[in-house]
Amino acid sequence: MAALAAKQAARTVVGLQARQAPAIEFVQELLRDGYVGEVLSTTMVGLSVPGDVVVQANAYMLDKANGANLLTVAIGHSLDTLHYVLGEFTDLSAVADLRRPLITIEETGQQIVKTAADQIAVIGTLTSGATASIHVREAVAGGTGFLWEINGTNGTLRITAAAAQPQIYPLTVAGAHGRYEPAELAVPAALTQKWPALSRASSIFSSSMVV
Repeated sequence: MAALAAKQAARTVVGLQARQAPAIEFVQELLRDGYVGEVLSTTMVGLSVPGDVVVQANAYMLDKANGANLLTVAIGHSLDTLHYVLGEFTDLSAVADLRRPLITIEETGQQIVKTAADQIAVIGTLTSGATASIHVREAVAGGTGFLWEINGTNGTLRITAAAAQPQIYPLTVAGAHGRYEPAELAVPAALTQKWPALSRASSIFSSSMVV
């Protein structure tokens, strides 16, 4: 595809969507301005597909061989966002497990064997020296959709969403200095208006996903 695009002199881009999210750019600005001081640690927890029922259209994601699953989608996008903001891992340990191997298809009631992992946890050290931990899960009854905390010497940033899909769902940023409880911070208009068409498309898509 890259070779064909070059041959046709077509403009192309490769990247993951969350890197363009106004909230993520805002978090980067806050960190550059020293909002939290030195980053000491970061924790991310998220939920991909809740419960033991999926619609027929998503049944293909149950088969690890198809390549679209918790690891490649929810974890992939979430980790990329963390790396983009805070840097890569220098060392890590990870666990992938399958805790709920039977999933029901909503339209038919048929039970399908799930071979893709539904629990993935990663812990390690980033290039900055910060400790990082990530746990994204699915097939659980419910729980936190998406919560990402960045903890530093002077404060905390908290990024939340409805699910562990930062490339799709709207992100809310909250922050606090010292030991105060984080309060929502408004994303500057200069960032929210940077990609107006993309912002509208994201809002429409996330609404359809919730429905």
